Amino acid sequence: MAADAGTYLYAVAHGAGAAPPEELTGVAGAPVRAITRAGLAAYVSTVPLDEFGEEPLRRSMEDLDWLDRTARAHHHVVEEVARRTVTVPVRLVTVYSGDDQVRALLDERHDDFTQALARVAGRREWGVKVYAGSGERADPGTKDDGRDEGTSASSPGMAYLKRRQASLRGREEAMRRAWERAERVHDVLRSIAVASRRHRVQDPQLSGRAEGMVLNGAYLVEDDRSQEFARVLEELRAQGGEIELTGPWAPYSFAMLDDPVDHGGAA
Repeated sequence: MAADAGTYLYAVAHGAGAAPPEELTGVAGAPVRAITRAGLAAYVSTVPLDEFGEEPLRRSMEDLDWLDRTARAHHHVVEEVARRTVTVPVRLVTVYSGDDQVRALLDERHDDFTQALARVAGRREWGVKVYAGSGERADPGTKDDGRDEGTSASSPGMAYLKRRQASLRGREEAMRRAWERAERVHDVLRSIAVASRRHRVQDPQLSGRAEGMVLNGAYLVEDDRSQEFARVLEELRAQGGEIELTGPWAPYSFAMLDDPVDHGGAA
């Protein structure tokens, strides 16, 4: 490998049948290959360090277009591998100095990878986002005829303040109801899932929705319970509120080696 190149890691799987799909390309259009070691296979590409080295990455990670292209290519590789075998995805933009460092990783973390593969075998990740419904947006407040209880009539400024306070109270109450509904949705879904994880709710600029997000959950579900999971979610949706279901995906949220997860009632 050239001195100005690094090894980009996408995922780890069992070594049997390690060859990646033909003509599969990853980040920067680089072909994907497999490095096998100790019964494991690491799916990697060779990438230029002038783009994926430490300093260039600091700049690139601030470029949303570059980040979007890289994330799409990364996830495409992971999904293609996961379609064929049990897979442990690796974090976006994980770059090593070369193949030997990846082999050393497979040696050093062999037991961790093996346990992670066992944890996600026969299971897929589903994403659920809950938004505050249209009836839970800011309350316009109660009408005010301009009269104050203690006087014959209040000033326009006092009337405005009263309407503003009523609006804020209504908004707070609406969001409280939305958060309570999100908790109920999470509790029901995690009782079906093997494990669950609550991610940070997204800003409307990222979610693309005007409504506020109140739950951004990930659920690891047994393959033979996926239909049940989807059916229960539809029942929850029928009770009111905006609920978005995505997946199934490779288990990104549950394959990280060092992150704790919330094990649900179905574990």
